[in-house]
Amino acid sequence: MSSPFHDPASVTIKNLESAFAGESMAHIKYRYFARLCRAMGDEATAKVFEDTAEQELLHAFGHADLLFPKANMTPQRALQFAIEGETYEYTEMYPSFRNAAVAEGHTAAVAEIDEQILESKEHAERFQAVLDKAAKRFAALAKVEERHAKNYQATLDRVAA
Repeated sequence: MSSPFHDPASVTIKNLESAFAGESMAHIKYRYFARLCRAMGDEATAKVFEDTAEQELLHAFGHADLLFPKANMTPQRALQFAIEGETYEYTEMYPSFRNAAVAEGHTAAVAEIDEQILESKEHAERFQAVLDKAAKRFAALAKVEERHAKNYQATLDRVAA
């Protein structure tokens, strides 16, 4: 399925992906800052961070709507995108991050990255299992529908004769 969306050469898509990442990161960062402020007893500032985080989330969803247009999406396609992303994380992204952390002696980062590698692999496997299960359901459903169609045709043939 060819589309201007997900074209790795498109500057617009790269920009939307960067904006999506930035808004998503701001959402989580502001939630984290709210948690810190609340732990320090500053409820008012925590609330400002949470309100802003919610706006950042809406911005991210706006970018996601452009990156993954509803008209082009199916559950299977969403699962495929998720599998690709998680596989990239545990096979390329996190291993390269780990190498840099080891070289710089950041042992806490190495431990965190090792955990993320394992979790990303588990996520990819979980998404793949859901995709595989769906494919089996659709295959079984197609066989049932084929049997029904043959039965209907046989009945029509008998009635027409």
